[in-house]
Amino acid sequence: ITGPSRPQRDGSRESPSSVAYQKLLDDCILKNRSRILAFKTAPEAPASKLPQFDEPIRPQKKQQRRIPKEPERVLVIHGLLDDNVLNLLDWGSNNVLAIGLKDAVYLWHAANESTKLLQPVEDRGPITCIRWSPDCAVLAVAFGNSDLDLIDPATGHVVDGMEDENQAPVLSLAWRSNSILTVGRFDGRYLASGGQDKLVHIWDACMPVSHHHSRQRQWLHRISSHTSTVKAVDWCPTRSNLLASGGGCNDHCVKFWNTVNGACLNSIDAGSEVCALLWDKNKSELLTSHGSPNNQLTLWNYPSMTRVAEVSGHSSRILSLAGSPLGGVVASAAADETVKFWNIFETPKITKPELPFAQFNVIR
Repeated sequence: ITGPSRPQRDGSRESPSSVAYQKLLDDCILKNRSRILAFKTAPEAPASKLPQFDEPIRPQKKQQRRIPKEPERVLVIHGLLDDNVLNLLDWGSNNVLAIGLKDAVYLWHAANESTKLLQPVEDRGPITCIRWSPDCAVLAVAFGNSDLDLIDPATGHVVDGMEDENQAPVLSLAWRSNSILTVGRFDGRYLASGGQDKLVHIWDACMPVSHHHSRQRQWLHRISSHTSTVKAVDWCPTRSNLLASGGGCNDHCVKFWNTVNGACLNSIDAGSEVCALLWDKNKSELLTSHGSPNNQLTLWNYPSMTRVAEVSGHSSRILSLAGSPLGGVVASAAADETVKFWNIFETPKITKPELPFAQFNVIR
């Protein structure tokens, strides 16, 4: 090994073997670097602490739904007929509750709690059923002699009417709203009815009237499936052409119909007579009222028809149901001469528009 030797601290020169060892050490370990230890830049911040612009806010845990077991309000109605085949209660979109009492129809305004006599009955038997049209332009009133009048609530005058050729009293009515096809003054085209003859009729206002009698109309479908009086019918507000009907004390069934072809889609045994039924306007739920032995309200989930809740608060059978146009509250009229108000349906929540960047957790 040849090469100049480096002087030591004391001035003497290193031996050739020490120089060779130092060169070998530089080549193998130090890699010709001047320092073994050196500082590096600071480590990067953890990913969890960096701004996350695409991470959505975690949804809050959904609160469990609670249905009160007690009514919010009770009205005492003297003179309410104790007849399980009558439907004498309806709550219109104008926030007016129509009540049939013996031989007269009264209107109860929920906003100011005022009451008004609408129309007295003249020798046509007791009122058997009442139903507002969707726009509340008319009130359909059925009588014991099978007559059906369409009454203007502002004037109390009869603007149209029908007669059942079988002379069987009409016990249930339901308008089918149709914003495209309208007839005359009414925001509704299809009307469903059930009666003591155990039949369900679906009427079309566009069908021609009889040439022999101006008050007789031809039905669109006649359905014979119930084994008892049909006093409960209601159109589904969220599914087109879906009608529900309920049978009386010897039937106990809730049936669902395709009103295009009249086919039965489903049938369930409710356990007791079905006095009334009411769809939730904002959710696929159906409320039914019953008689003996429990006189209860039953809330069903559709189409599974599983029981969501049961509420018992009347001392006798619940004759009629009516839902508030504002949602949430349902009125029930029973043979105990009371109308009770229940907070059963979910009240629709008004969603507020999101602010810019509301979906970001951190902005820097």
